[in-house]
Amino acid sequence: MTQAHDSTRPLPGFQYSRRQFEDMVDAALGHAKKLGATDAGAEASEGCGLSVSVRKGELENIERNRDKSLGISVYVGQRRGSASTSDFSPQAIERTVQAAFDIARFTAEDPAAGLPDEQDIARHHPDLDLFHPWDIGSEQAAELALRCEAAALQTDARISNSEGAAVSAQQSHFFSAHTRGFRGGYASSRHSVSVAPIAGTGEDMQRDAWYSSMRRASDLASPEAVGRYAAERALSRLGSRKISTRSCPVLFESTLAAGLLGHFIQAISGGALYRKSTFLLDSLGKQVFPRHIRIHEDPYVPMGKGSSPFDEEGVVPQKRDIVTDGRVQGYVLGSYSARKLGLRTTGNAGGSHNLTLTSRQTRADDDLDAMLRKLGTGLFVIELMGQGVNYVTGDYSRGASGFWVENGQIAYPVQEITIAGNLTQMYKGIQAVGADAYNYGAKTVGSVLINRMKIAGS
Repeated sequence: MTQAHDSTRPLPGFQYSRRQFEDMVDAALGHAKKLGATDAGAEASEGCGLSVSVRKGELENIERNRDKSLGISVYVGQRRGSASTSDFSPQAIERTVQAAFDIARFTAEDPAAGLPDEQDIARHHPDLDLFHPWDIGSEQAAELALRCEAAALQTDARISNSEGAAVSAQQSHFFSAHTRGFRGGYASSRHSVSVAPIAGTGEDMQRDAWYSSMRRASDLASPEAVGRYAAERALSRLGSRKISTRSCPVLFESTLAAGLLGHFIQAISGGALYRKSTFLLDSLGKQVFPRHIRIHEDPYVPMGKGSSPFDEEGVVPQKRDIVTDGRVQGYVLGSYSARKLGLRTTGNAGGSHNLTLTSRQTRADDDLDAMLRKLGTGLFVIELMGQGVNYVTGDYSRGASGFWVENGQIAYPVQEITIAGNLTQMYKGIQAVGADAYNYGAKTVGSVLINRMKIAGS
């Protein structure tokens, strides 16, 4: 776990210490009270990082980023105003508080506005081991990116070109407090290696990409492994063809199955629910998935990409099942949307935490080959294009490419098709979830087999 640090000294790579942030936030809250605010919340943050990109063996870009911000929300009764500044001088902080206060005074009253209830506020903040700075210079980052791209280009003579490779090392920290008694903050890091090779020539050219992203640099996949896998993916798509229009089972690769989980979370999120702009309105307690499906949320995974000891409002997040036996057990709410719905916050201001979608029927040996056998004859999708999801109706239509599968074996790659369905039927039609679980940001899910979708082809 992270070792204790002197809060009066900045952490490695940062300009500001935790104590400096605390002093700024306290000054902002104090000034808000002096102006006559009923309540106020403030946050000071700082981020910095290095991004290096290469293409065809040459250095392309070196970018260093450093940003800082202090934001304040002021409440005058049930009127709310917000403002922010990147100037940390006492005068600028006072001007920012004044601006937020002035906005609040002239904003219409909103009965749902306000800080979270005191009973929901996080008092204990477990250390989730989220901060692992990467002490890497631009030359070393460029060397890793060049190794990644070279591995892709050397995989096969048919890898003809590259859109480049990149290495990124990012870190940030913040401190947040409000007048209902919350105080907290932490540092976090996120590092990545990525590459996008191109296979083939002339009419038959295909690109694909792969990456590795972790909080700790030593946990990243090797640049060579990332490069080779991206190249193999691009090569597998050579000779792609269209298929005729039909209905058939569809297997979503694990990287794309995370998107199906994301659509569900969006549909049961507070904003969509209180605006009545979701096909899953009033779905609490309803059967949305088959009985073998479970969706679990755990904010407390050490080093998890979706881990946090509290949400954006300082509320305790919950380790819970969002879906059990296919039934919706809870929504995804912050304080505002919870009040609009007459419910209690679930500690999800700012979004969901580490989510996993699993099936009781999944066996340890249900790898991708096993999932292709379960698919039998149908479409295995590895790339989706476009934003064709209508959250009001659940209608789903995306450009796709992947592979046509016959008798459980990949027959040939396909492209320039559209897959369509409705998320209501698609969720109910989940037949199997693979053991090939992949972590995509804050979501972990294996490949997902859906019993039937429409394919629009030639």
